[in-house]
Amino acid sequence: MDDRTPRDNRLIPLSTAGIVLVSLYIAAQIISDVASLKIAVVFGLAVDAGTFIYPITFTLRDLVHKRLGKQAARLVIVLAGAINLFMAAFFAFSARLPGDPSWGLAGEFSRILGPVWRIVIASIAAEIAAEMVDTEVYHLWVTRITRRHQWARVLVSNTFSVPLDSLIFCWAAFGGLLPASTVWSIFLANIIVKGVVTLLSIPGIYLVRER
Repeated sequence: MDDRTPRDNRLIPLSTAGIVLVSLYIAAQIISDVASLKIAVVFGLAVDAGTFIYPITFTLRDLVHKRLGKQAARLVIVLAGAINLFMAAFFAFSARLPGDPSWGLAGEFSRILGPVWRIVIASIAAEIAAEMVDTEVYHLWVTRITRRHQWARVLVSNTFSVPLDSLIFCWAAFGGLLPASTVWSIFLANIIVKGVVTLLSIPGIYLVRER
C-alpha cells in the first residue's frame, strides 16, 4: 500500500514508522496495565510497577500524532482502551474456568489476574481522558505556537496529561476505600515516577519525521 496518502484524504496514511509506533503504543498500554498488578515500594512510597512503563505511552502518543496526525492519535487511544477492557474481561473469563489439578496454579492465576473492576474502569477512564487531553494540548502547541523545539511540545502536553491521569485513577480507584492521605500519597508517587520517566522519554520525539 502506498504510504504517500494526500493530507486531505480522510483515510489514515500507513507507513512502516506508523505501524511500529501504533504497535509500541498499544503494547506499552497493555504491559503497563498488567504490570500494575505488582505494588512496589520506591523510596518509601507505594507505586504500581506499571508506572515505570505507562508514562512512555504519552511520548509514543506524541510520536503517533507527529507521524500520522491528530485523528489517528485519537483512534489509537480509543482502540487501546477497548483492547485493555477486552483483556480484563478475558482474564475474568479465564479465571472462572475450572483449573486442571495437575497444573496447580489456578488459584494464583485468579488472585493475580482476576480483575478488580473498579480499578480496571478507573485505569481505562484515566488513560483515555489524559491521552485525549495530551492530544489537544499537543495539537494546540504545534498549530498555534510553534513546530520548533520539539522537546517542548512533549514536555508541555505531558505536564497537563500526567497529573490528570494520576488524579483520575487514584481517586476513582481508591477514593472512599483508602484514607485520603493514602490516596494522595499514591498520587504523589505516581507523579514523581511518571515525571522522571517522561523526562527520560522526551528525546524520543526526534525519532520520526513530521507528517
